[in-house]
Amino acid sequence: MMRTPRLLILFAFPIFALALFSLSRNRADGVQLSQRNFAFAQKQLTLALERLGDSQNNPRSTNNDGTLQLVPSKDWTSGFFPGCLWLIYEYTGEEKWKIAAQKFTRNLEQEKLNGTTHDMGFKMFCSFGNGYRLTGDREYREILLESAKMLITRFNPKVGCIRSWDHHQHLWQYPVIIDNMMNLELLFWAAKESGDLTFYNVARQHAETTMKNQFRPDYSTWHVLNYDTATGQVLDRHTHQGYAHESTWARGQAWALYGFIMVYRETREQRFLNQAVHIANFILNHKNFPEDMVPYWDFDVPNIYNELRDASAAAILCSALYELSTHLDREGVNYKSAADKILANLSSEKYLAKPGKNANFLLMHAVGNKPANTEIDMPIIYADYYFLEANLRKLKIEKMADGMK
Repeated sequence: MMRTPRLLILFAFPIFALALFSLSRNRADGVQLSQRNFAFAQKQLTLALERLGDSQNNPRSTNNDGTLQLVPSKDWTSGFFPGCLWLIYEYTGEEKWKIAAQKFTRNLEQEKLNGTTHDMGFKMFCSFGNGYRLTGDREYREILLESAKMLITRFNPKVGCIRSWDHHQHLWQYPVIIDNMMNLELLFWAAKESGDLTFYNVARQHAETTMKNQFRPDYSTWHVLNYDTATGQVLDRHTHQGYAHESTWARGQAWALYGFIMVYRETREQRFLNQAVHIANFILNHKNFPEDMVPYWDFDVPNIYNELRDASAAAILCSALYELSTHLDREGVNYKSAADKILANLSSEKYLAKPGKNANFLLMHAVGNKPANTEIDMPIIYADYYFLEANLRKLKIEKMADGMK
């Protein structure tokens, strides 16, 4: 039997021990980074709450002059601020954050009966959904179920998707946007909570149709598909908030990744996980994906190195990659490493605001709708929400890794 030379054993052990030490040190550094981010978030949101007082509206962004922009409950972003408060409550367990979250969540209750929006998930699941998950409040449960019932009224069985916009009917007969993938989580929750598989079937069918029609061969996505309601066929494809119809809008690609990971989590169908992996690989291997992994607002815009980054796309991508890493074996390590790098860069002074600045938002340099020239290079509340979620997911993953030692 061949024996390993004694000298080799002596050298191998220190190298192995050094690797373990390095891994442990990196994990500890990552935990401390997220702890600092939550400490910073608490300071910023304490100031935000003082400024808001008894406002019935929730923060969305800033105006061009840097002043705070507030929106009513009907705005699609209205659920993210209470969502941020719930995530801080989850991290701290402190009653003051629960009370604040409850207060700003109540601002949205009337939306449970709003049949004109496809954004029920963004609005109601980020607010009431987190609230129910963390408190078990039965009133929240009923509001969420009403919201889910209203959302599925926008489903067309012939098309196989939930309708997105009602506006611009002269342009689109039945528009479906990639963002809609994010609103399916509310329906999957409702199916489990109520036992009514109608919610599950609608969500699954929407994901199937989207996977079939909304992606190019390289797994980049169009933003908007226009369907014929009589035949269910695609009439045309657009990228409304991107550079051009055939370009890849960064936030839309991040929505797609996050959405298909969530659909896999809820269905456990391998094809949805495969789709998520393909989407992630498109992003991470793209020739225009920057070294710090905070995407330009569109992957294909000309003169891209002079273009704006989108911190909101990076935050969504970061949170999605953390979850993706938990659904895979060895290759999951690579996606977690990518998420770690994005989180570290978002936490740098280039993207993270200074205390008391940035109208008390956390992240700077998000891009809302570049073609419409709205919310350009500004803080936007959904960037903060997914940034906090990414930090929470990071902490949970590291805690689990420590528990497996």
